[in-house]
Amino acid sequence: MSARMHLPGGLVTFLFTDIEGSTRLAQMLGADYRSVLTEHRRVLRRALSTGDGVELFTEGDSLFVAFADANAALCACAAAQRALSEHRWPRPQVRPRVRMGLHTGFAEPVAGEYASPEVHRAARVAAAAHGGQILCSAATAASAGDLPGDTVLCDLGLYRLRGFDGRERLFQLVSPGLDRDFPRPRTVDCPPHNLPTPVTSFVGRVGEQERLRELLQAHRLVTVAGAAGAGKTRLAVQVARDLAGEYPDGVWFVDLAGVDDTQRVGATVAAALGVRPEPGRPLVQTIADHAVGHRLLLILDTCDAHLTAASGLVARLLGAGPGTQVIATTREPLGLPGELVWRLAPLGVDGGGDGAPSEAVSLLLDRTAAARGGQPATGGELPYLDRIARALSGLPLALELAASVLGTLSAGELAARVDDGSGPAGLFAALDAGRRSTPAGQAEAADRNRTLRAALDWSYRALDRPAARLLRRMSVFAGPVTLPAIEWLGGGDPLDPLASLVDRSLVQAEPRADAATYRMLGPVRAYAAGALRDTGEEEVVRDRHVEWCLRQIQAAHTDPNGRAVTLSLYALDPLAEEVRGALRWTSTHGLGRAGLGVAAALDQWWCERGLAREARVWMLRLYGRIRDTAERLTDAELATAYHVHALAAGVDGDHAEQLRFAQRAEAAARRADDVGLLVRVLAGRGAPLVAMERTGDAERSCRQVAAWARREGVPGDALSAVYTLAHILMRRGALDEAADLLATARPLEASRPAERGRRTVDMLLGLVALRRGDVVAAHDHLTVALRSRMGFGFHACACETLNAVAVRCLTAEDPLTAARLFGAAQAVRARLRLAAGLNGAYWHEQQAVARAVLGDVVFDAAYAEGATLTLEDAAAVALTVEHPDLVAGSDRFSHSS
Repeated sequence: MSARMHLPGGLVTFLFTDIEGSTRLAQMLGADYRSVLTEHRRVLRRALSTGDGVELFTEGDSLFVAFADANAALCACAAAQRALSEHRWPRPQVRPRVRMGLHTGFAEPVAGEYASPEVHRAARVAAAAHGGQILCSAATAASAGDLPGDTVLCDLGLYRLRGFDGRERLFQLVSPGLDRDFPRPRTVDCPPHNLPTPVTSFVGRVGEQERLRELLQAHRLVTVAGAAGAGKTRLAVQVARDLAGEYPDGVWFVDLAGVDDTQRVGATVAAALGVRPEPGRPLVQTIADHAVGHRLLLILDTCDAHLTAASGLVARLLGAGPGTQVIATTREPLGLPGELVWRLAPLGVDGGGDGAPSEAVSLLLDRTAAARGGQPATGGELPYLDRIARALSGLPLALELAASVLGTLSAGELAARVDDGSGPAGLFAALDAGRRSTPAGQAEAADRNRTLRAALDWSYRALDRPAARLLRRMSVFAGPVTLPAIEWLGGGDPLDPLASLVDRSLVQAEPRADAATYRMLGPVRAYAAGALRDTGEEEVVRDRHVEWCLRQIQAAHTDPNGRAVTLSLYALDPLAEEVRGALRWTSTHGLGRAGLGVAAALDQWWCERGLAREARVWMLRLYGRIRDTAERLTDAELATAYHVHALAAGVDGDHAEQLRFAQRAEAAARRADDVGLLVRVLAGRGAPLVAMERTGDAERSCRQVAAWARREGVPGDALSAVYTLAHILMRRGALDEAADLLATARPLEASRPAERGRRTVDMLLGLVALRRGDVVAAHDHLTVALRSRMGFGFHACACETLNAVAVRCLTAEDPLTAARLFGAAQAVRARLRLAAGLNGAYWHEQQAVARAVLGDVVFDAAYAEGATLTLEDAAAVALTVEHPDLVAGSDRFSHSS
């Protein structure tokens, strides 16, 4: 554009531009918004320069430009809109929609600026435009004269501009390539509304706003249903405010929560619409007649406060004429023909892939800063805020209440209080601190969202007895469950009360192709758990839940016909929080014996998920509970529990505790007179002895146990001793003996469904082949082991195999891949908190070899790159290592001439 010193004088055409919905666009793009904003300015400036426009200033997403010629200004604006439309933006939905307004008047620049009311009039014209629209005043239209080609000015009529007396005639520039259809200009004459003015910023929900707008385009009645405090009202008002210009006869908000008498529902709606009662005529009919021929949007808030009356009124309104649309917010649908029920989920608790906080945490951050007098939360508080958001399931009301408490408590203190483990009393005491609900009575409905407990009381009291009983019982489930799980809790057929809970948004239904799942939001679950305790049902229902957990764990070992299948630890992952809930109950109030059964049944899962330390803590608590209640356990139960405890201690690297509990397990197993159990216990003693450098004792123990197991006919129970013995033999170079030993172990491993997914024999044979220098055999065995371990969820074992594949790459002269896999394996080990294990020294030696080959700089770079990989990505890298027979130059299958 021209330099600032050449500002035009006399008859000047002023242009203002800005981006419609820039706030929503910025929220959606995050850090990427700056680049879109910059690119939009570049496109505008290039196009507007064709009309010799002079840019006076840029502020945010706005431009202010002066032109000497109105015709050139309008043509430049048309070119700018086409350029914006044709420009390749990152995504079509992020294309900035720019509104433009022009006005022409006499003005002279003084000291590089204009001090004229004509500038303000141009700004008001721009404010009346919509994104993609070009509006101009009558003065600009008169000054422009004939426009080129098919470009014309369309007279939109007279409108009042804010701050100016009289009315201004506005024109829309219509030209090929430009949008033509827009709502009425945004002026003082805009359609009226009575929408409540928000006192806080609207955070998140960009996708939900767009979805609600789409639904309103296709449906006349959209019911926004959701749990108490889900943000239904705020979202509906936000969308309605954006759409106000599309309803010539207004957008009207009616909150039924404040209506204390069902008979007053019609009068409240009539008052909002400006309808006066007519003598001798039902008010509902008068309201319906008012709707005839009108185009209006009615937001009927909190319909569940007077569901029957609201349903009847909405039915009459929609039947009166096609111009009326309704957004109903409620915890329970209206049940009308043509109703589109859209269930509003809480705010998301998962952050974006770019490290941005989740919507729930964003709301916490915004409201916490307000509660602290503008002082934002620190980076160190983010993990605690994330815990709070997850514990509250992203429920906006709960998050708002939590943020207000953060003016008093630290984020860490509040996280400890609202965490599921602190119980319902702690959660509600923390969130409702300093607030008091209005006593039951006239104002109770209006006060329902003052505290979290009041909001849930409102929903709970509306339930019939079967639905209330099922809600209480379902509180024992920590996550989503299927209908058979709910049936397991007992109490008759749950389908009818479950449907009632789903309708009232107290239970979230998530349909799937095979079976629907049902879950409760954290605050709802906490409330229902408190009610379960208060009614005296807790002990029976939670004991049933513990039994269900054990049955689910056992089901992972069998197919639907009860036949044993290879154990996949992925089948156990969804049970994690259920198991923790069961163990929390059994270690504090329930039967410790049942808790030990659950913990012991997850022996491999604890170790393979890096949770060995957690398993030990739970088991120690359960031992204490059993002592306190004087429960009696069989010797077999004790032996099994102590054996699992010993295994967890070994994975944790605490070999002294491993041996101590192994000795306790041995004593209990001998008393139980169970040969197989005793063999399994004794077979586990070799590994800690090796770790404590008592290799001779370990070898003798392993050989004795393996021989005794063969004599007793239970050789498969001694597999862990065989594995340890193979390690010992490899370490001292007896590779042939190790290979023979493992060959005999292969059919034993294959016969044990709980162990064959680990493919330990193949892993060890791969290590034997590596020590022999047989890269082909090593590749074959290690690939089989890694595929199986990843396929069945043995993550700790897979980490070991990554190290082995790294050695295989090093042996095959691919040290760079070796360094990457070493780095990946170490990072995964750290995340899983795994001890060094029997092969720790060997991996360390091989890493030193790779470092010597590559040099420190290259090795460290490759190692660091590998450390950024997930276990799945690292396994994918390992499995794409080319087979030695396929490497260029391989002569394995070549034939002499």
